[in-house]
Amino acid sequence: MSEIWNAVSVSAIVQIAILYFVIYAILKYARGSRFGQVLMGVGVITIAMFAVTFLFHFDVLSTIVQALLIYLAISTVVIFQPEIRRILSQVGAFGYFEKPKYTPEGCATTEFVTETILHLSSRRIGALIAFERGISLRGYEDTGVATDAVFSRELVETILTPPLPLHDGGLTIRNGRIAAAHCVFPVSNNPDLADSGMRHRAAVGLSEETDALVVVVSEETGVVSVAHNGKLIRYSGEQRAQSLMRWIDKAMPEGRRARSLFGKIADRLTRRAGR
Repeated sequence: MSEIWNAVSVSAIVQIAILYFVIYAILKYARGSRFGQVLMGVGVITIAMFAVTFLFHFDVLSTIVQALLIYLAISTVVIFQPEIRRILSQVGAFGYFEKPKYTPEGCATTEFVTETILHLSSRRIGALIAFERGISLRGYEDTGVATDAVFSRELVETILTPPLPLHDGGLTIRNGRIAAAHCVFPVSNNPDLADSGMRHRAAVGLSEETDALVVVVSEETGVVSVAHNGKLIRYSGEQRAQSLMRWIDKAMPEGRRARSLFGKIADRLTRRAGR
């Protein structure tokens, strides 16, 4: 009897642990998005309704709530399809595929990239620059012109200065290099961006679809904005250089290899075998 009880206990603990990590992963990647807020609201309401029906034995109300949850789950998938697709892409990129690597050889430093963007801002040269992270941007690069060039201030300024043919559209940065130019990014339908320009709406749209960090320089005002996780943050004044550098440093971990779990295990086994 004790052996059966121990087996059941271990099985229950394992199932609870799996459920905990699944819920934690969903909440982690949905945090800060509209889908995450709705998910939290639905969870609170669901727990409250089930608590009331359980305490007061409202069987009819419990049946109605269970039926409504099925339709609510289906409608949530339809309404928040872009957010769910981005979350699944992040989970897949983190768990199984190797993220982009940034090495000191041939890649621009965080300070240099920040100085270049601030230089564009001072000259009011419009810019839309996307830094690839876990989710690949190659699908969007197919809409532009592949470059695979060293990141330099002169080259970036040349590309983005009108009326040159590549000035319109976005740049993509991979491994500290300019991967492509003149790229078309998806435009966000967020109603809060109704008064914003197409660059800002494209930046938010790409951040809604992927985990990329997108930097925008306004051609009219020179204001620098950062789009990430479907949100747009505008920076001006003395603090913008430090804030921009922190964002870019997070998107470009030069000198470090952002490996997947399997990559880290392989490196550890290789080091042990070499001893």
